[in-house]
Amino acid sequence: MELSEKLRDHFDEMVVYKDLTKTNFFSSLSLPAFMRDWLLKKFEDDEGNFEKDELVRFVKKFIPRKEDWNAIKNAIVVEGKAVKFLAKVSVNIDIKTGEVSFALPDFGLGFKETIIESDVWDSCKDDLVRGRDIWGMVELAYRSPNEVPFSIEYLLEMKAPKPKNAKNGKIKLLSFKNFCPYEIDLDVYKEARKEFTVEEWIDVLLGAVDYNAAGYGSEEEKLTMLTRLLPFVEKRLNLIELAPKGTGKSYLFGNVSRFGWLSSGGVMSRAKMFFDQTKRREGLIAGSDFVTLDEVQTISFTDADEMRAALKGYLEQGTFTVGDYKGVADAGMILCGNIRKEIMDADGYKNMFTELPVVFHESALIERFHGFIKGWNIPRMKDDLKVNGWALNSEYFCSIMHELRSDMTYRSVVDEYIIVPAGADTRDTEAVKRIATAYLKLLFPDVQEPGDISPRVFKRYCFDRARRMRDTIKYQLGLLDTEYRGKDLPNFKIYGLQ
Repeated sequence: MELSEKLRDHFDEMVVYKDLTKTNFFSSLSLPAFMRDWLLKKFEDDEGNFEKDELVRFVKKFIPRKEDWNAIKNAIVVEGKAVKFLAKVSVNIDIKTGEVSFALPDFGLGFKETIIESDVWDSCKDDLVRGRDIWGMVELAYRSPNEVPFSIEYLLEMKAPKPKNAKNGKIKLLSFKNFCPYEIDLDVYKEARKEFTVEEWIDVLLGAVDYNAAGYGSEEEKLTMLTRLLPFVEKRLNLIELAPKGTGKSYLFGNVSRFGWLSSGGVMSRAKMFFDQTKRREGLIAGSDFVTLDEVQTISFTDADEMRAALKGYLEQGTFTVGDYKGVADAGMILCGNIRKEIMDADGYKNMFTELPVVFHESALIERFHGFIKGWNIPRMKDDLKVNGWALNSEYFCSIMHELRSDMTYRSVVDEYIIVPAGADTRDTEAVKRIATAYLKLLFPDVQEPGDISPRVFKRYCFDRARRMRDTIKYQLGLLDTEYRGKDLPNFKIYGLQ
């Protein structure tokens, strides 16, 4: 049975036909992969065909651009219309007043300008409290300054005072429909994985993130590309990637998953990354599965020392303190930068971290990054690397990866297999185990106990790759700081291969 047939047979509705060589019009619509696949799933027939004009009309009607926001506000506020469209929504519950409000971060609509009334909240709260930012179909209208926000009966029942800002006009939510119309069943996903060989599954994963496996020259190229997905499936996995231009770093980290955040160049502050004391609002690190600083050479920091101190604390323990606020998060941190050809080194023996901004030229900070991705092992993007055929729906796949982050079964398997010698450095041990766990989740999601995977397969696809990724960090540390020079990784052993 061909891989495409096997894929459709075992994943059924979670498969879509992707042909990025012919559907370049999606690029002109500026849609991320997860939203594009949601549309394909909605409009494709059983053979993967869809009516282009019908899809474009839907996009124009329900997926507005940022520059359309004034027209939307005019329709809602001035013309008194109810407007429906797809958007990312954040929710805030005011402890003092009990008032529930929402924000549309992509359009700059803040909590102070909105309201979710009690009856609407009752109907959609189960979806809206699932996370910080939820994608869905929103229907908005205007509550004029003269409109009473709550019924007298409701206020009496809740024993709540009339909100002080009731006299202000606000945009109100009329309805919300979750972007993800189905429940994610990890057990089904894990069972389906059993039907594929390792080689087939690697190709399935590449298709899920829009790449054509046939375009790669070797398994190493494929696996290096998939290494970028490790922070998608493992909490607080911190990586550094240096790669030539055109290898798809920005695309993979910025378009595949709706749970991650890509920041390209510009200015980054502690307030934006961790916590804004003025707005009393947590930053990117608290609302994402991972935060990628792309084109890291072009990023500047408002206060380099302040940011370095905050990063060291967070990368070590997953906590951060800003003023009187103490926060906890599980987002991974990824540094991505371009590297000059003469600096690239297959063995990692040249000082590559000179390519990073000065804020990262401190060994104590670099040591907290778990592994290094040699992006020069990934081929430059070209048409024959674009997916062309049946593949896992990216929107479904990114949801699966998000759910796998909380599954602790895999780490217990890794702990059983990796034998740590006495006196081993804790950071090295944690780095290797965390990367190996991520590989296990990604490549072997059906493994639930050590007996489900052979020691040799685990060593080849999980441990050896994790060790090499950490070893590069270790050697680079020696080039940055003589204190680390000559310090090798612990002599780990694999249970069953002694």
